[in-house]
Amino acid sequence: MLNTVSSKIKEVSKLKYKEKPFEYWGPTPDESRKIVVNKSHGLRDKRTTLKEAVAKYVKNGMNLGIGGFVNTRVPVAAVHEIIRKGVTDLTISMQSNSICTELLAGAMIVDPDRVSIKRVEMAWWGYEIIGIAPLFRYLTTNGIIEVDDYTNYGMSVRFKAAAMGIPFIPIRDHGGSDMELVNRGKMIECPFSKKNIYVVPACHPDLGIVNATASDMYGNARLFGALCTCPEIAMASNRTLLTTEQIIPTDSIRKYPNLTEIPYPAVDAVVEQPFASYPGACYGHYWFDMEHIKYFRSLGDEFRKTGNKEPLEKYYEEYVFGCETFDDYLDKIGYKTLKHLRKMDEGQPIII
Repeated sequence: MLNTVSSKIKEVSKLKYKEKPFEYWGPTPDESRKIVVNKSHGLRDKRTTLKEAVAKYVKNGMNLGIGGFVNTRVPVAAVHEIIRKGVTDLTISMQSNSICTELLAGAMIVDPDRVSIKRVEMAWWGYEIIGIAPLFRYLTTNGIIEVDDYTNYGMSVRFKAAAMGIPFIPIRDHGGSDMELVNRGKMIECPFSKKNIYVVPACHPDLGIVNATASDMYGNARLFGALCTCPEIAMASNRTLLTTEQIIPTDSIRKYPNLTEIPYPAVDAVVEQPFASYPGACYGHYWFDMEHIKYFRSLGDEFRKTGNKEPLEKYYEEYVFGCETFDDYLDKIGYKTLKHLRKMDEGQPIII
């Protein structure tokens, strides 16, 4: 009976690939390896501004890897600047996210000539306990974007495979489930055991954006709390833009080398930006602003239900386009709110 089921599972993969031949939704492993190998790996001061880094590395048609997990240590500041600059024909690669992807989706609805998403490869796009992501639901139910859907583990190991420099990786949690019908993995015969094994392709973003708890000026980064697949995304990407809550001396990095989760060769730009994940949380620095997250989500939900995008337009005009920098945005949020969020974090332990 098991052999019969396995053979049918293998046929699912064959049928799926007949419908649409496989292609990487970003650089191929060979293309990425050539870029990464030829980068300068010497120690150099990589500090810059968000505006300069985004202008240099964000290109139309690129694959953008987004770090963080749902609302935790997500690179919101970088996304704000990307929206201000504008980027079209975007492929998004991530494990799980809400704020960053919904901000990009909302920008696409407000002005599709400035920002547009073509497709997304992911595990989860939603707000967890707050609810579904209404703008993602709108884009998918109307067939506006293409989705390649994996488990959280599946996307994590796709980035891991890319970081390792291999074109695919075998996993156990997709084969024999409906996941086979919604992603671009494939059931093959293991050359060693001769049993069926599901394999997923490596994922190489053109640019990874990650927010760190702390970093030195070279890009050696510390991450506290959940790692959120950020080390894998940074090392899988051709280029990585790292925002950091604070820049610390390299002597501190050398004092505790085991705390470095992202090594400097994986990083191309370092931007010191406090509250870079707001309204999300950053362990050891500040808690979520649930009220602001709920407010933004409500605007997306209103648009999905009524088609009225005016409230969304007003939000972007006030909080994104009406701000020259992310600090301007934080000024609008206010010192009292940010101080409260720091207190809410309750000083969770980090080593700086």
